[in-house]
Amino acid sequence: MFPTPIERTPRVVRVLYHLAVPLVLLLWLLPMLAILVTSLRGNQDIIAGNYWGWPSEFRMIQNYAEVFNPARSPMVRYFINSLVITLPSVFMAIFFSAMAGYTLAIHRFRGRILLYAIFIAGNFVPFQILMIPVRTIFGNLGLLDTLRALIIFHTSFQIGFATFFLRNFIADLPISLVESARMEGASEMGVFFRVILPLIRPALASLGVLLFTFVWNDFFWALTLVQSDAARPVTFGLQALRGQWSIAWNLISAGSVVAALPSVLVFFVLQRQFIAGLTFGGVKE
Repeated sequence: MFPTPIERTPRVVRVLYHLAVPLVLLLWLLPMLAILVTSLRGNQDIIAGNYWGWPSEFRMIQNYAEVFNPARSPMVRYFINSLVITLPSVFMAIFFSAMAGYTLAIHRFRGRILLYAIFIAGNFVPFQILMIPVRTIFGNLGLLDTLRALIIFHTSFQIGFATFFLRNFIADLPISLVESARMEGASEMGVFFRVILPLIRPALASLGVLLFTFVWNDFFWALTLVQSDAARPVTFGLQALRGQWSIAWNLISAGSVVAALPSVLVFFVLQRQFIAGLTFGGVKE
């Protein structure tokens, strides 16, 4: 069995493992802890260079209230924009990729493997090289600096990964379920909606959490396709928290914590389904 359970390894390995895990976890959490503590500091601490020490004063309420101060930045508008962008993008990407994954997994037709390979290959293309073509296309369509541009782009951009993800789950389902539904007179759409979708709900939940995180945390494509506050998502809007003459790191840290909360909440709400989706099909009878 691979990997070998830690209980069966030599004593030296177990000791090193138990020492390394807390250390690696601390190193991984250290930047997040630094951002959280910085969001509680006053600006004088940062000017004095007190980045890692205990805050000389706690300004949690003032800092987080200032994040939502309309005179400084339209953070509420950015949050609404992020929701308007993320929710439709995630829903449409999952819906279309589930249909594509069903077709690639169940139906046998000429070019099926090639088409599936194209979906996989698209995941290996560095997204930075798409910046100029994507901006040119949306400029020609008159969609630059609009919420529709980000919704359309994120939907199409995530379909490749989502199709690859769902096709593998659907392929693990017993084909006899599909054949039985067809024999009962179910149409292909009926098989898809009444048989396939209910069976892959854990996978859909896992994919939904991943795509929500990807789209919500996007900064690069918002920077590429959006310029005005009317269409900026919250990640791009954090730059509005900078001071006029100096960077207000305490406010940017507070804004970063606030911007990260929706992704964290989505994960905890769907945690059980997320884990079930990751292990779905992992055990063969």
